[in-house]
Amino acid sequence: MTGFILRRLGESLLAIWGVVTIVFFVTRILGDPAALLLPIGASDADIQALRGQLGLDQPMLVQYGQFLLNAVQGDFGVSFQHGRDAMQVVLERLPATAQLALTAIAMGLVIGTVAGSIAALKRGRAIELVVMAVALLGQATPVFWLGIMLILFFAVNLGWLPTGGYGTLAHLVLPAFTLAVFVSASIARLLRSSMLEILKEDYIRTAKAKGLLRHTVFFWHVARNALIPVVTMTAILTGELLGGSVVTETVFSWPGIGRLIIQAIEAKDFPVIQAGITLIAAIFVLINFLVDLLYGVLDPRIRANR
Repeated sequence: MTGFILRRLGESLLAIWGVVTIVFFVTRILGDPAALLLPIGASDADIQALRGQLGLDQPMLVQYGQFLLNAVQGDFGVSFQHGRDAMQVVLERLPATAQLALTAIAMGLVIGTVAGSIAALKRGRAIELVVMAVALLGQATPVFWLGIMLILFFAVNLGWLPTGGYGTLAHLVLPAFTLAVFVSASIARLLRSSMLEILKEDYIRTAKAKGLLRHTVFFWHVARNALIPVVTMTAILTGELLGGSVVTETVFSWPGIGRLIIQAIEAKDFPVIQAGITLIAAIFVLINFLVDLLYGVLDPRIRANR
């Protein structure tokens, strides 16, 4: 088990290093930060002076090494927009993103699990076709379009909910449901497929032959085993949503990490961009690392294969 943990930890750290490296070089490719920050028409002397202040007059490898050293310490510099530590600015937005993401995941899990189970149990019937058609539609519908339609119907036409913003439960309903539609659709389709595969296994037929009640077979043998791939799907979706649901946060003016990064890109606030993307990568990698450990505990074969 120790070897398995160390391998996965090494892979996780390597993934984060790769993201940090890409972020560093991409921000350099976009142009000289000093020239982008100064007003149009700034003199070469002003540009060179600012480059010196930012350490941009050093060789690229020196800049990269210093960037990695600072990144390990969580230091991405001072935000050009906010005048404060960039990582602190990003972390201040994390609670809003976490609230939205976890609410959407909870809603999606409940809806998706129920829908997927019904579709598997009612295979070949009309209700299965309806559930799967709705799930497919939920996965295919663009998030921004769904969000706008929900705003027009529930906020503009009916006036039941606010069009956007943050602070109350009413503000959370529409953006969380918008994300939950995709989450529930993905979980429903995956759970149905997983259950149908398990229902074909010999041990299921054996359990039925022993005279076990249908609900006992379903909950004790089918559902429990079918939920293993759902755990992976949920972890991936949670990582993505915690990383910032850029479109949803923008549509609903939700003050999360995704919206902050968009604002930072528009303002060319490179420290916030670098801090935000690095935090997103770290969250995503950490969640997947924990899921792999959970898999290793639940199924020793996974440890052996890896």
